[in-house]
Amino acid sequence: MNGTVKFFNESKGFGFITNDDTKKDVFVHITGLAKGTVLAEGDQVTYEEADGKKGLMAIDVKVVR
Repeated sequence: MNGTVKFFNESKGFGFITNDDTKKDVFVHITGLAKGTVLAEGDQVTYEEADGKKGLMAIDVKVVR
């Protein structure tokens, strides 16, 4: 999946990605980031979706450079 980081709070360890196709927001936890990935608002990312405790969450999140 492709999306844009809506916001990510590094100190709290979570944020949201807006899916480019559906325009829905997907929760992302810091544990869902690929190794070495740092997110900033507006970053273009690729990710997979998985079932989390409270619905869909993004995993294997990588910034597209």
